Amino acid sequence: MYGLERAVRSIEALGLLWGASKLIPIGYSIKKLQITAIVEDELVSVDELQEKCKGFRDLVEGTDVAAVQKL
Repeated sequence: MYGLERAVRSIEALGLLWGASKLIPIGYSIKKLQITAIVEDELVSVDELQEKCKGFRDLVEGTDVAAVQKL
């Protein structure tokens, strides 16, 4: 899982800041990585960010947006 976190955090973009992360058990010894990303809406597309994460095919099965807060 730490390899996955390193891979995701390697994504860099103007207006993107990675925050805290945690592993969440979802059952049968399976865990998911939850990581906070702070994005400037005008500079970073959340959809494009998800596609970049899905690009790590060996590590990522899917992505979800847990919460969005616009200021």
